[in-house]
Amino acid sequence: MAHPYRLVVFDFDGTLADSYPWFASVINDVADRYRFRRIAAHESESLRAMDARGIVRHLGIPAWKLPFITRHMHRLARRDIGAIPVFPGMRAVLATLETEGVRLGIASSNLEANVRQALGPSDAARFGHYACGASLFGKARRLRAMIRDAGAAPRETLYVGDEIRDHLAACDVGCAFGAVAWGYTRAEALASREPAHLFLSPAAILDAAGTVVRPPQQAPKIGGDGGVGVA
Repeated sequence: MAHPYRLVVFDFDGTLADSYPWFASVINDVADRYRFRRIAAHESESLRAMDARGIVRHLGIPAWKLPFITRHMHRLARRDIGAIPVFPGMRAVLATLETEGVRLGIASSNLEANVRQALGPSDAARFGHYACGASLFGKARRLRAMIRDAGAAPRETLYVGDEIRDHLAACDVGCAFGAVAWGYTRAEALASREPAHLFLSPAAILDAAGTVVRPPQQAPKIGGDGGVGVA
């Protein structure tokens, strides 16, 4: 059957991988190292409704520090990548999309080596296109280049992510955005941006992609471990 999207691109942290528990375990040590505000436990829910620029302002991080913080977070993620699991149900979704002939890509601020290690060789190989290591506000450029290199048009592309900056990148590029409800940003904050899709479970991505094969339903816990990040 004809699919509405020739290319489906995924964010990694908070979309494919449940990295928030790890993030929460390291962020205040990073705050002490780079001298920005620690995140108190009671702030988590309010931060989950903000976009990345709002979070950066709230934490008092000057723009010149962001590249240093990002590189440090990448090093910590490389050290701890074995503790960052893929969300339940996502591996089956990736296998189904590949079986149905949908091209797959990853556009992430994380490093490609970290992403590949977390996914494992078989699932990492399902992705024909990687655009990793994007700056906090540099995803649109990476996403645009990936779509061009994949030989797809923006209107044929779906970008699946969990943050408002992912939505803004998709809008900048001109592709559809699918917001996941199990990631860093609260579902209602994402819904207020009117994405093309709001996914309540990984299997719902297959509905948007028009697939025929259906894996077993597995839904991540929504809103339980979600959080916000700056890397």
